[in-house]
Amino acid sequence: MADTLQQLLGIVAPIVLGPFGGLSSIELTATVSDQGGLGSYGLYGYDADRISDTVAALRSATSRPFAVNLWLPTGDEVAPADVDLAPALAAVAPLYEAVGLTVPHPPSTFLPDIASQLTAVMDAAPAVLSLVYGVPDHRLVEAAHSRGIRIFGTATTVAEAVELDAAGVDAIVATGAEAAGHRVSFLQPAEASLVGTFALVPQVVDAVRVPVIAAGGISDRRGVAAAFALGASGVQIGTAFLRTRQSAATEAHRQAIAAAGDITTVLTRAMSGRLARGIPNRAMRAIETAGVIAPFPAQNWLTGQFRAEAGRRGDGDLVSLWAGQAAGLAPSDDAAEVFAELAAGLPA
Repeated sequence: MADTLQQLLGIVAPIVLGPFGGLSSIELTATVSDQGGLGSYGLYGYDADRISDTVAALRSATSRPFAVNLWLPTGDEVAPADVDLAPALAAVAPLYEAVGLTVPHPPSTFLPDIASQLTAVMDAAPAVLSLVYGVPDHRLVEAAHSRGIRIFGTATTVAEAVELDAAGVDAIVATGAEAAGHRVSFLQPAEASLVGTFALVPQVVDAVRVPVIAAGGISDRRGVAAAFALGASGVQIGTAFLRTRQSAATEAHRQAIAAAGDITTVLTRAMSGRLARGIPNRAMRAIETAGVIAPFPAQNWLTGQFRAEAGRRGDGDLVSLWAGQAAGLAPSDDAAEVFAELAAGLPA
């Protein structure tokens, strides 16, 4: 029998903060850890120096365990030299104009090298490295374990979970189609891997040996209780914490989450080139109407330029409004209050 998450990680409550790529904050990560859960911080796009600085800042903010998250390459990522961005640039030109920017020239590279990112994480040695979009090889798992780092993998199907279990990960996040943000499928296309949380979690629990963390559509004590009834050993919560003032989301984003209903969110490739769940706004609709979306990560870089400026201006129509299907159940704008509500659903 696998250890509980509490035993595995040295935490009090098996509540994990979803690692928001681009929307993580030191304050929110530390708050969740200090409450007794596992705070998480998304390192998407961070170079080695920034990773080192971020982990150091997290250690200064909390003495409790925390996780950092990286995206594994899937092999379909494009480099600037691989893609003609002219059509996609033309499609988003009005969105650049809306925030007073000119369309930029492509960079020399879209993403930092994954090897340098992993080296920086190994050197920093957080309690947990969580991974999305793939299976870590045995060398990475062994390197992490030799430094006392636990490895979480992320699955959207049972087959993905089985591969992660065989690779030696310490826990598996089973993320249902209700979840906010990117659909991190890696064996089949994301559109063919849209298994709901209630169907996914018990089947993954039956198929693997390690603790399973349920994610997707969980925002209050009822969702937590349901996840444990399905056999989960923990829950990972994204949208409910993203709504809080401790996250790096804009005020417009937080308000959009609070106002969301059950059918508000949609799945789209418009903002990054990969399938993701969020709340429609002007940017998403304009890109989808234009019908031109560059492959990942070119599209993510392309929209990221105007999204950053829109975020500084507080313009919710031109940012990525990631949110899950249970967004409207997010209970509070304070992270400690959200944590207390979730903890009330844990088994006695």
